Amino acid sequence: MKSLILYAYPPESDGQSLQGDFLRRGIIEAGEEAIPCHFKESYQKEFYLKYVKPEVAFSIGFWGNVPDVIREPLKHGVRPVPWFNADGWVANYQKEFNDLDLMFTTSSWVRDIYKRDGTDVSKIIPMHIGIDTGMFRPLNDINSNNQIRKMLGINETDKIIMTIGGDTTSKGSQEMMKALAEVNKEFKNWKYICKSWPSECAEEWREKEIELAKELGIIDNMVFIEDEFTPEFMVPLLNAADIYAAPSRIEGFGMIQVEAMACGKPVISINKMGPGETILHNKTGLLAEVAEEVQLSEEWAFKHMGFTKKHLVKFDHPKTFAYRADVNDLREHTLKLLSDDALRETMGNNAREHVVKNFDYRDIAKKMLDITKEKLNLE
Repeated sequence: MKSLILYAYPPESDGQSLQGDFLRRGIIEAGEEAIPCHFKESYQKEFYLKYVKPEVAFSIGFWGNVPDVIREPLKHGVRPVPWFNADGWVANYQKEFNDLDLMFTTSSWVRDIYKRDGTDVSKIIPMHIGIDTGMFRPLNDINSNNQIRKMLGINETDKIIMTIGGDTTSKGSQEMMKALAEVNKEFKNWKYICKSWPSECAEEWREKEIELAKELGIIDNMVFIEDEFTPEFMVPLLNAADIYAAPSRIEGFGMIQVEAMACGKPVISINKMGPGETILHNKTGLLAEVAEEVQLSEEWAFKHMGFTKKHLVKFDHPKTFAYRADVNDLREHTLKLLSDDALRETMGNNAREHVVKNFDYRDIAKKMLDITKEKLNLE
């Protein structure tokens, strides 16, 4: 089967680009042809669709990418198979989704978002993202860990909690900070690393995070990083942590959480969305319950969302756009892991085993190939 893979290519360090590249690599390693191409309009993309004529155009993205990755392949007689996330709601394009023969979502929660917002999900199959478990692995390199601690100004007696994201507030860092302020009353030797990707959004949230840390009296325990790291450097960085924490406010899958588990780290997160499907509570990590749902009764819609003009959409029923993890649960979970070295090691070992068994990119790609061939009657 000849496949075109539409994603941000050449590969970038963001999750969706890596998701696409792991799919490409996995298909090739399964013995099939996979052609990478950026999803945006280009001569290259037109050439592949018009002249190479792949049987399937897999694509990575979300509902807003429909014009580029569903409509364009269809114009050239190529069958699109999107593998999509969701950002809280599906504004439009339900007709295009309903007309598809097959679609994948990054979690069952994402599939439910499409269903909630009017899409027929009978042809949608949840498929978790695969990662490179050979690269993301426990290094057991004390010298590397010490060098990262030295670089970040963290002494060897402090336990490291780490959160990473485009911005860390969306990954639940403010809820973690509130929990850590309570933890600090009983356990003093810790540092919390919040690493974000440089952007205006991240900078705005960082100002709020610093202000909150000062209010909570934990600013001296915080390490804020804004930098661009490659996946290769993420491996020793994650290995230097004792606990990975990301009780995300909105998370369709949670790739970094899975990468952290692959590195043998217990993960603290939220019992909802993607994390609720990928982290095994009390085995590979600890999940906090939801304390709050942020709901909206209306939202602005724009032309780039598939509408003819900008207008205010009023929902028949309020829609959940974000969650907040229970801070007391986070406090208990964090204190439990900080205080018990053996528990962290056991959960970390379980986490590694869980990811290797269920989230290796080669296995995920093979599953997607087999399902696609069966559903689309392809060889």
